[in-house]
Amino acid sequence: MLILKLAYKNIKGAGLRTWLNVLALSFAYAAIIFVQGMIDGMSNQMETFSINAQYGGGQYWQQEYDPYDPLTLDDAHSKVPTELQQLVDEKKALPILIRQATIYPQGRMQNALLKGIETDQNILTIPSFVLVNDDGYIPALIGKRMSKSMGINKGDYLTVRWRDAQGKFDANDVKIVEIMKTNSAEIDVGQLWIPLERMRQMTSMPDESTMIVLEKNSAFNKTVGKWQHKDLDYLLEDVRAAMAVEAAGDSLFYIVLLLLAMLAIFDTQILSLYRRRKEMGTLMALGMTRTKLIQLFTLEGSMHAILAAILAAIYSTPLFLYLASDGIGLPEATAEMGFAMGDVLYPLFSFGLIVGTIIIVLLITTIVSYIPTRKISRLKPTDALRGKLT
Repeated sequence: MLILKLAYKNIKGAGLRTWLNVLALSFAYAAIIFVQGMIDGMSNQMETFSINAQYGGGQYWQQEYDPYDPLTLDDAHSKVPTELQQLVDEKKALPILIRQATIYPQGRMQNALLKGIETDQNILTIPSFVLVNDDGYIPALIGKRMSKSMGINKGDYLTVRWRDAQGKFDANDVKIVEIMKTNSAEIDVGQLWIPLERMRQMTSMPDESTMIVLEKNSAFNKTVGKWQHKDLDYLLEDVRAAMAVEAAGDSLFYIVLLLLAMLAIFDTQILSLYRRRKEMGTLMALGMTRTKLIQLFTLEGSMHAILAAILAAIYSTPLFLYLASDGIGLPEATAEMGFAMGDVLYPLFSFGLIVGTIIIVLLITTIVSYIPTRKISRLKPTDALRGKLT
């Protein structure tokens, strides 16, 4: 307790030098928490939007299906197995049929994916309910990005050509009944959504699908024939890898901030050892051991980190609460780049992030504070009283 009181009085007596160090270190706290909170919020939103829009609680892929190889789509269809069909009947799973197609917007030719989806599903956020019609035309749903790139509006007709199960070409006009706004480019760009049963009739593929999307939090993961189960860890692997790369890049920013703050603490400790030689000799002459003296100077350096955490909390907490509540507006170009984050980014300032940052900075500050004080272990009280350090 005595050492703690002495340490507090010493850093308080240092005046402006102490508060400059504390201010610099508090900026490091706030910047690290802010940037990492942005990354965590970005990762959380991308995963959430991807799960809600396309992944659900996991997927089953027909054995030939490869989303990165469009040439597999001709064979990537088969009847839904009994176990999965039972889930579909219970509205716990959603079948989707995918075929390659060619569309002709305004006389131009463009490749696209034709996807059949149930109109009464509620597993994904795709507004498939708009595909219900009794007017004889084929209703189609496209995304805002695709609508903008092709110059197609709601109510327009679009010619579509596809291959059926026997490989024969067929074509028809579809009517764009709705343009959906979605945060996920993977269900938007180059894709037309039509009713599943209508698509099965068009392609001569009764009761067939390319993939089955499970409901969120589904525990079903059985091996089903030749259908491959893909859990969320697999489906979100690309998103998490991208965020890991982003976090690794930002770690350099953290290191620079900490180095600047630690340099200030280190210089302060060196200056204290030089200017307070007689004080150290007096304390040792009064009975303080070298170990206690080292603890005193190390504690003084560590207290800069504690005061910095308090100061950072005072001025950054209102800002972080505001950002977590109202978010940060994102430019439209962000959506065009394919990031599933929406129009607003909500940083995620978790308790673990805040506490972890404080502990790491405090630990580094303690180490940096201790390094210069090792000279005290060789200090003789008589030399210190005469103003000598070694």
